[in-house]
Amino acid sequence: MLKNYTEKTSVAKTIIALIVVAILEFIAFYILLPPLNIHDIGSWIFQGFFVLLFLIATFFCSKENNIEQLSVTIVSKIVTAVITIGVVVVVIGGLTSLEIFNASRYSSLIKVKECKFEDEIAQTDTVNDIALMDTKSARVVGERAIGSLSDLVSQYVINQDYNQIDYNGQPKKVATLEYADFFKWFNNRKNGIPGYILVDPVEFEAEYIKLDKPIKYTSSARFNDKLQRKLRFEYPTAIFEGYYFELDNDGNPYYICPTLTAKIGLFGGKDVKGVVIFDPCTGKSKYYDVKNVPQWVDRVYDGDLATRKFDWYGTLSDGFINSIIGQKDCKITTEDYGYKVMDDDVWIYTGVTSVIDDSSNIGFVMINARTGETRYFKAAGAEEFSAMDAAEGQVQNLGYKASFPAIINIGGEPTYFMVLKDKSNLVKQYALVNVKKYSIVATGTTQRDTLSSYNKLMKENNLGNKQAIDDMNNDLPNVNIQVTDIEYITTDGETYVYISDENNNVYKELFAEDESLIFIKPGAQITIYYEEDKKDGKKNADESQSTTDGESQENGLDNAKYDSQNIKTIVKWKAQGE
Repeated sequence: MLKNYTEKTSVAKTIIALIVVAILEFIAFYILLPPLNIHDIGSWIFQGFFVLLFLIATFFCSKENNIEQLSVTIVSKIVTAVITIGVVVVVIGGLTSLEIFNASRYSSLIKVKECKFEDEIAQTDTVNDIALMDTKSARVVGERAIGSLSDLVSQYVINQDYNQIDYNGQPKKVATLEYADFFKWFNNRKNGIPGYILVDPVEFEAEYIKLDKPIKYTSSARFNDKLQRKLRFEYPTAIFEGYYFELDNDGNPYYICPTLTAKIGLFGGKDVKGVVIFDPCTGKSKYYDVKNVPQWVDRVYDGDLATRKFDWYGTLSDGFINSIIGQKDCKITTEDYGYKVMDDDVWIYTGVTSVIDDSSNIGFVMINARTGETRYFKAAGAEEFSAMDAAEGQVQNLGYKASFPAIINIGGEPTYFMVLKDKSNLVKQYALVNVKKYSIVATGTTQRDTLSSYNKLMKENNLGNKQAIDDMNNDLPNVNIQVTDIEYITTDGETYVYISDENNNVYKELFAEDESLIFIKPGAQITIYYEEDKKDGKKNADESQSTTDGESQENGLDNAKYDSQNIKTIVKWKAQGE
């Protein structure tokens, strides 16, 4: 009878141990939020830990509390078998996922279309509509947007991950507000997050958008209001690649959450399977297969995932052994990547270099962040960081640092376009660097001045389509004038030419950009091609950032005599009748 009592007590202890371990596992699951998915190695580790914990608990619950007794208990045998099977599955699954056994499958995860640069990338006639702002600069501009809103600054901070989106055909960067800390969440949880920051990376401006219905679910919220926890409990098996804040065409906020699955073996070749679109205001969500994602969504494929897939394609297409020995035709992407809005989609772009010699590019790749479409362009030349160094070398006395460049087409020539920033991440100048010949570098305080300098360097070095370069500005507004006055004004070491006509209109040009201006005399009749005084085309880098150090408006360069006048910037000029 005592024996039966002891056995019942042992069983009861085992049940209690099971309940305790289950409670501990739930608590851990609530905190860590791992996916319950066989294709995620973390899930196996998570489950294996608690199965092992239960096995240890059964030992202490056995009636003799020794290893011999443990080995004969039914529960311990079952648990040991489960652990053994799990280890075998993970080992075999891991081996069958290795690149050495699946080189062709890895290289086939992405379909690459080889394209001609000039056929796919439209020629740029102007550079004042290109988004050059990086995330660091977006943070600076974004902070200014809420700096004067004391009720927001005291309770919320801006999420540091600004996402690049295509908003109704325009490139934008967007970031939601977040709770500053636990107590800010606790005090404001009923009111939620009131809005988000929308940044224009072309004009270097930001605005705070207040929502009619506040955001409830976000990464900085706690307990059941936390975005990741809300999604995990609704989609317990989903392997979420990320959580990207975006806007639909009406400005409504959503989190775009791509889900992954293993395409090779048990763990290998992770690729996007679908997307969960989550409304953070209402908590409602919907799953879409990767082929049926709505058009307005921009970020289905993250840049890291997209470039990793291209690297598999570039290194494993001729087999695993070739990727290690010989490395014939093996190519990989460069260390960083950027985003470009094109064809109403966001595209990831980066350079492609040889694995043997990574000092220069052999081309570059563009990957559609929504569809995964991949285009490869052969264009030998400088890799991005060499181009950035070349641009920084032009202004080394000022200590400016270059941002990661955009790739554009000027006169048929692949060209890097980037901004040069000071230590405060304020944009000070712009730079254009030729991809094929990165010694050709043009810098300027305005985008137009930089383009003008670059075109002249192209002509001098016999690069690009000369006719295309000559015709680049023919569509600009132009006017026939008679010169009534001409002045040369030097500011900060730069000489500007100011031309007045009979109607008191004023036109200006940097003398160093066109020294032929010296031949213009009062009374001359000339045709001027000009740009209007627009924010995105005329403002210099300092003014775009709206610094507060007393910089003058009107490019920060104009003499006070012309401050109140509508000055047009000369792009080119010619004598009437030419």
